[in-house]
Formats: sequence, C-alpha cells, structure tokens
Amino acid sequence: MKNKENLRFYVIIPAHNEEAYIAKTLDSLLLQNPLPKKIIVVDDHSTDRTAAIVQEFSKNFDFVKLIQIESSDKHLPGSKVVHAFNEGLKQLDQNFDILCKFDADLIFPKNYFKELNRAFRENPQLGMAGGFCYIEKNNQWELENLTDKFHIRGALKAYRKACFEAIGGLKPAMGWDTLDELLAQYHGWEINTLSQLKVKHLRPTGATYKHKDPLIFGEALYRMRYGFFISLLTSAKMAWLKKDRKVFFNYMKGYFSAKRNKSGFLISSEEGKWIRNYRWRNMRKKLFKI
Repeated sequence: MKNKENLRFYVIIPAHNEEAYIAKTLDSLLLQNPLPKKIIVVDDHSTDRTAAIVQEFSKNFDFVKLIQIESSDKHLPGSKVVHAFNEGLKQLDQNFDILCKFDADLIFPKNYFKELNRAFRENPQLGMAGGFCYIEKNNQWELENLTDKFHIRGALKAYRKACFEAIGGLKPAMGWDTLDELLAQYHGWEINTLSQLKVKHLRPTGATYKHKDPLIFGEALYRMRYGFFISLLTSAKMAWLKKDRKVFFNYMKGYFSAKRNKSGFLISSEEGKWIRNYRWRNMRKKLFKI
C-alpha cells in the first residue's frame, strides 16, 4: 500500500513487572510497516527494570513514551489494566484512526500492522480486529486454548476510533474484553479475528491469576447482565477450558454474591437484553449448526 493509504495507529501498553518481555514486544512493534505513530507504555507500580528498559527505547524513538503510575500493588483483574490503559489514553491526542491496547508480553509478526491496516481499510464497518495468540510448548508454538475465532483476545485489541467512542471506552472490570465486543456489535460494528496473524504470547493467560479471580469473573457475569442461565453455561465452558471444575463453582459463587450485594451493572437494561438475545442466538447456532 502507498503511504497515503496507511491508517494512523496509536498503541497503549499497560505494564507491570514486565522486564523479561517488554523489550521483545517493543522490538516487534518497531519492525512494523506502517509503524505506529505513538506508543505509550504505562508502567503501573513495577518493582523491576520495566521503566528503565522503556526509557532506553524512548531515547532512540521519539514516538515511544513512558508513563509511570502507582494505582495499586494488588492484583486487580480487569480494573487494574483498564485503569492503566485510561491513564495512557489521557496522554494521546485525537489524531488517530486505530487505537490499540496491547499486553507487554507479546511478539508480533512483521506484517501485523500491514494486515490490520488492510482489514480496516477494506471494511469501513470493521470496528475491532486482532490476531491469534500462540504459546510455547515443548519448543513449539501452539494456539493458546482460550483463543476463539469469534473473540479477540484482550491482549491484542485494535479499535477503530469511531467504534471506541461508540462503546464509551473500556469498562474497568473483569470481562471488559468481552463486553467491548458485544457493545461494538450492539452499535452496529463488526469484529474480526485475523487467524493468519500469529502472535507469540510469552506468558500464557492465567500465569498470574489468583484464586479469587474466578469469584471476580462470576461477579462480572452478573454486572454484564448475562442472567442466570447464560452465566451458568459460561461458567461451565470456562471450567472445561481451564480443566478445573472448581472454576465453575467459583464463577457461580461470584455471580450469586454480586446478585445478593446488588453490585452495579456495567451496561443499560436495553444493552443487556440485546446481549442476552445475541448470546442465545450464537449458542443455538453452535448447537444446531444453523
């Protein structure tokens, strides 16, 4: 593609104690064509050399910037990473076409932005896109088991500006990376997973999860207005994927705890109704192949 056809990409990378990975992530982004116009790394309360490594990059590349915040040293799934992302967002102007939220432990293929650029250019209704995550097992890179062709992993989200504005940004809660896609489709945008873009995920999802995380996710199911039966099926699916039946019981425990405590919903009643109907339609398609 000619340069005038390239979209403007801005990248925000929330990071916490990523000294083993962040340089590899930035190196892979610096090999892209087109290059991102801005890369903001938000170092959230790191106690290792994450900040120092990013500062070295910023000395050599003026579009790479480090921001340091101290939100909390606690493990807060969902809310912590979205808070860091939003702090990075405050540092950006509005002169972008595509906004990317990337994790700090990824290696992107050299054609990643080229293919994203092509996908967004060819489909004006495409609101979100991303590649597939692969993890290393026995010296081979295998598709990460949580990867789904109908879901863009939270590790590598790319949003068209108008879509990001329509969904009202990211919700500071666990489950944000599912809710954003549902809201995008509610507002008429399409999402697309680009299976040909194989991204190396250096630290498998769940490596830093704590025992309380399933409870928090169960709470998120309630706050996303999934309702009892969809929450039940979602909990069973996640327990199967993680090969741990305790996950099911903890998810449902979190769901009922949130319902009992009347935790605030993340979306409106109308959005919740649409999401439940959408979920049921997809389940029927998968079950009956219709």
